[in-house]
Amino acid sequence: MAVSLKVEERATRPRSIRNKLRHEGKVPAIVNGYQVESTPISIDEREFSRLLRENGANTVFAIEIGGKKVNTLLRESQLDTFTRHLTHVELVSVNLSEETEAETEINLVGEAAGVKAGGVLTQTLYTVTVSATPEKLPEGIDVDISGLEIGQALAISDLPKNTDYTIVTDAEEQIVAIQEAQELSEEEATEGAEPEVIGQATEE
Repeated sequence: MAVSLKVEERATRPRSIRNKLRHEGKVPAIVNGYQVESTPISIDEREFSRLLRENGANTVFAIEIGGKKVNTLLRESQLDTFTRHLTHVELVSVNLSEETEAETEINLVGEAAGVKAGGVLTQTLYTVTVSATPEKLPEGIDVDISGLEIGQALAISDLPKNTDYTIVTDAEEQIVAIQEAQELSEEEATEGAEPEVIGQATEE
């Protein structure tokens, strides 16, 4: 379900307008995409940040520009390096009935059996690209690692299928592995060795 976001159309000149907006607690933004010409807008930074915290980055934001209601996704946001305040936001309008691609976080769930046995967990993939209709884009994908033993790993291909979305990221991409602690300090001795991937047949 789309979340309402209030926006206002804005002028792009002079450049001092951007500073004025920021002093008012607003963020310069732009929206473009499906059936929408590129339009400069501004949004309230506090409200937008709150909506992101409560709903996630893959939320569908319902906005109104030129008397027209538009469904949008967050394409990009820029932060000031020092203040961490938003400096610019780009929204893309979408067709709710058509699939689109977006990044989503990987959330490791549980404590691996191999870690309990003294192994060390190494996560190598933190986000994946998924394809779905806008309202079914996941905010995160939970990956259960409780069954992982020392010497085992999980790859994209090991994740269960989901009817709401399709993972676009290469199926062979490794997400997480459990290694013996001593292996991490003996990289040269173990160079070239690969952890066993669950579901992959091993040679006898």
